[in-house]
Amino acid sequence: MQRARLLAAAVASIAELGYAHASVAHITARARVSRRTFYDLFESREECLLAVLEDAVEQVRGEIAAADLTGLAWRERVRGGLLVILSLLDREPVLARVCVVSALQGGPRVLAWRENLLAGLARILDEGRGEHSRSRSRECTVLTAEGLVGAAFAIVYARLSSNKRRVPLRGLLGELMSLIVLPYLGPAAARAEQRRPLPRLPRVERAALQDSWGGDVEDPLRGVPMRLTYRTARVLQAASEHPGASNRHIGEHAEIYDQGQISKLLGRLERIGLLVNTGVGHSKGEPNAWRLTGLGERIAQQLALSTDDRKDAS
Repeated sequence: MQRARLLAAAVASIAELGYAHASVAHITARARVSRRTFYDLFESREECLLAVLEDAVEQVRGEIAAADLTGLAWRERVRGGLLVILSLLDREPVLARVCVVSALQGGPRVLAWRENLLAGLARILDEGRGEHSRSRSRECTVLTAEGLVGAAFAIVYARLSSNKRRVPLRGLLGELMSLIVLPYLGPAAARAEQRRPLPRLPRVERAALQDSWGGDVEDPLRGVPMRLTYRTARVLQAASEHPGASNRHIGEHAEIYDQGQISKLLGRLERIGLLVNTGVGHSKGEPNAWRLTGLGERIAQQLALSTDDRKDAS
């Protein structure tokens, strides 16, 4: 919970003050955690920002794994992965600005990490060269993929750094996919991507998205479409302290021993975007593995702070 508090406070402080002005003192004060605890967990402010970035990427990986894109054609895998990324940035607008905009102000380790991430994305796009034997993809090079990643990043960066009222980034899916497939599959495929409709958001996720774009992003409890009980808080705490925990492990921590009841609660928390299941599940004979989403981490932190406030008042 201390680590989750510090990461959530780092995101809020960097978003509010900018990376250059968000000091360790600002982060620890916001998290209500001592400087000693901060330096027990992180060597520096830069390492804390790296942890924020790595956690965000891990969340994306978990959601892509849950989308089960394995075995699909390159074009569909790229589209599915891009939709996951854009949807996460929409759900977490403050985290999005920190990861995409503020991270460029980071130190050498942050910038090196970013370059490594972009190179990994370029490798995925470069697989498009082998998609069609008669397409123009034979004329493409690794530099083509690197340029496409840079162009897509620049477009998202411009949207996130603009002071104008923004629209959800997932609306860029068709245009970005058109840009990506054009050099590999040609103009017809590019036009087809522009015409493809966006998948419809579930009602609960749509309501949460509308709330996050309403401007009040500092209070993560606002707009959560369920009542957060003591047991719910215990479930979120268990997922925070034991990332990858199974249904049984989380149930024992929350003192919910009925497996049907804990499964139902975990499923509900997953549907509203607080948890993500990174395991293969019972369908393949393996346990589930639950982790908090970015929103789930902020809510778990807020619940912990509320508990501390009640203790202080007593």
